[in-house]
Amino acid sequence: MKELEKILDRITERVNINLRERKFDAGPYIRNAVPLTQMLKFYAFYGLTHHHPLHFRFSRSSLAGTYFLGKCTVDDSVLYKSNVRGDELKVKGDVIHLGGMDMTVFEDEAIRIKDSMLVKTLVHNFSHDPEDPEEFTIRNTASFHYANIHGSPVEGCFLGPFSTVDLTTVHDCVIGPYAYVQTGEIAHRTVEPGRLWIKVDGAFEFTYQFPTERLRKYVSLEPGGQPEGVFIDFINRRKSEFQKVFDVVRRKPPVHVPHSTSLSHYAVVRGKTHLSENVLVAEKAFLEDAWMGTGANAQENCYIIRSTLEGYNVTAHGASIIEASLGKKAFVGFNSFLRGREQAQLTIGQNTIVMPHTIIDTKGPLEIPSDHLVWGLLRSQEDLSTQSLPLEKFAQIEGAFQCGNMTFEGSGAAFVNRFHSRIQHILEANGAFFDGTHGRGHAQKTHDISYNTIQPYQEGRLKGLYPTIEIWP
Repeated sequence: MKELEKILDRITERVNINLRERKFDAGPYIRNAVPLTQMLKFYAFYGLTHHHPLHFRFSRSSLAGTYFLGKCTVDDSVLYKSNVRGDELKVKGDVIHLGGMDMTVFEDEAIRIKDSMLVKTLVHNFSHDPEDPEEFTIRNTASFHYANIHGSPVEGCFLGPFSTVDLTTVHDCVIGPYAYVQTGEIAHRTVEPGRLWIKVDGAFEFTYQFPTERLRKYVSLEPGGQPEGVFIDFINRRKSEFQKVFDVVRRKPPVHVPHSTSLSHYAVVRGKTHLSENVLVAEKAFLEDAWMGTGANAQENCYIIRSTLEGYNVTAHGASIIEASLGKKAFVGFNSFLRGREQAQLTIGQNTIVMPHTIIDTKGPLEIPSDHLVWGLLRSQEDLSTQSLPLEKFAQIEGAFQCGNMTFEGSGAAFVNRFHSRIQHILEANGAFFDGTHGRGHAQKTHDISYNTIQPYQEGRLKGLYPTIEIWP
């Protein structure tokens, strides 16, 4: 596997040279992220649907267990059980509006990954870098378990496990485990583990910092080691269920799937699970004894277990909901972990927004009222006093505000309105409001998707690598 080792060395060199100002060595993480023999065990696969432009090109890369949809190019990279989803890429003729200026997209956008290592990473949405609208680039970057690269071109970066870069152009940065960044642009920075940072210049800035030792219980990563903590243990206890769905090319859906609902072939569904109309269950989602009301969704790497979602709920990439009941249009952000108990249910009211990277791990019954904003680490009802506010009250903030470990500066109304607009856009894009004629989205467009597989060399000089492949319609 000498050629594969050379590629890993090349990626390490390129990540490190970009992070030299940070004095950060990605080598111990890259070399120990995945045993090289694992690269031989899993096929890569890509989706075919007439709703999305098709062009795949792979060269000098290993793609084990990775899923691709839309226009994607991968060169000199190692991808392991990642998800590269280009179903929201910009298309030729789209017009971008920014700062009173308009810019036309002259060719279909593509995702390009080069000189990078992505381990169990989700890449989704379209590039939010207005200076290069036709290409969503990930270059000279190492990203680790269950990180999200969402609409965020990244170059020369290290992304720790369960981190998220969201709608942000990122250059030469170290993003710590479970950090969330949505700032438009960031360069030459280290974002500490467990920092939640949302900023719009001239409008607002929201920050929250998880207590270091309390966060380590849930996720940590040391040089040369593997991610540890509650999050990884929770996922590892269920990973054998995914092997069953990946071993079968075609299988009958385990539950009734309405015509307007999409259940991915590569999702796990167990127990007494119910899917209503206009539901989207994405690749690598896990549902067990789950009730999914009309228009609800479970995005990639989501877990919904013994829980009820009443309808029009957004469960964003990587979020987990266990032993909980959510009212209509409740939103759960990226990589949030919501765990009630069998005898101590978690209840979340309608229209409540659970911020990205929120941990709710109950000790007893916990009820979060409707129309609230929630963030941070909550264990009991008392924690709501320092880690939640009614949305109406938050919208009244003007200037500086602090509540526990959360600080806010700017317009609360702008912050709340931005979240409401984004939730509405997600529901529309997912087809939650489809009426049989209008409002078609992902739940309808990916209903009849087909999958094709490719496999690596098993022996010889190129062992572990995939042949150079170019696929056109």
